[in-house]
This record gives sequence, structure tokens and C-alpha cells, in this order.
Amino acid sequence: MTKIKICGLSRLDDIAAVNAARPDYIGFVLAESKRQVDFETARALKQALDPGIAAVGVFVNHPVAEISALAAAGIIDIIQLHGDEDEATVRLLQTQTGLPVIRALRISSPADIKETAADYRLFDTYDPSQYGGSGAVFNWDLLANVSGDFFLAGGLNSSNIAAAIQQVRPYCVDISSGVETDGVKDRDKIIQIVDIIRGITD
Repeated sequence: MTKIKICGLSRLDDIAAVNAARPDYIGFVLAESKRQVDFETARALKQALDPGIAAVGVFVNHPVAEISALAAAGIIDIIQLHGDEDEATVRLLQTQTGLPVIRALRISSPADIKETAADYRLFDTYDPSQYGGSGAVFNWDLLANVSGDFFLAGGLNSSNIAAAIQQVRPYCVDISSGVETDGVKDRDKIIQIVDIIRGITD
């Protein structure tokens, strides 16, 4: 069954929505972004999150010490590196925190599909102006020969999620702007897309 991650939660209302919908993962964006949350906000949101849902911390070129502090505080269960972090950083975080690491790769050509020491790869749209979160879809044909468990991100929403799952066969789909209305997480859209995915993969 395809796993589901709802990323970019920033309000207690967002937590209530995912607690109702029950995706497998949610994401707190600790990097500079319109969805960014600070340490204390992430702590409060995690405390309200259903313990059956894993919290992913999304970082872009953050100091290892800062990431490790959130891990040690129990605020995140998984680390997602969405910047220019190298393989040494991946391995250091795995060793220091004991948490799984997702390494995001922004895809514009087959050359962008690289191996990594991370526990998972996440494939996202390449946008030279930002590290993810563009809401744009990339060419899924580039993933035709990719094996192993990976996360698929980039412009996923209720109108294309079925095609994405059927064509790409990801381990997990990662959705953010596709469950928003006017830039804010929409409870109905979250519940709807989770229902669609569960219906496809049951």
C-alpha cells in the first residue's frame, strides 16, 4: 500500500485534520519557507499529533547540531534533507540521531537521480529559485528505471495522484500545496486525497 505524507503543517488546525485523515507521515518545514515553523511551534504541533503518525523534519542546509537537537527532543521521528547536504552529513545524522534520513533530489534530467546513503530518496521538481515546495510536476518518465523505496513529491493533488501512483509506484507520495486552499492547509482536501490513495492501494 502506498504510504502518504502531508507536508508543511504549521497550525493546530492542520494537526486536527491529519489526525482525522491518518496519513503515515507529516512534515514540519524548519527551513525558510512560507510554511516554516520554529522549534517551539514544531514541539507544540508534535505534542498534538496522533502518535501513530510519524513526524518528518524538513531541513535545508541546517547545522547538524540543530537537527540533532530536534531529534533528541522527540519533536521529529525522521530527518528530511532538502538542500545541498553531502553524503557525510547524511551518515553523521544517521549516527548521531539514530533516525532514518530522507534525502531529497530535485529532478530535471536522469543525471539528477543519484544513489545515497540515506534511508530513502525523495524525488521532487527542480526549481532553480527554491528548494522544493514549488507545486510543479516534473516528468515522471525519468523515474522509469528507478528501483527501491522512494518518496515522490512535486505538484501532487487529487487530480493527478492516481496517475502518479499507477505510473511511478512510489513507496510514499508527499503532498503539500495540493491540499491547500489560498496557501493554507484544507481539512477537506487532506481527507479527500487520503481517501483517494487508500482506495487505489487497498
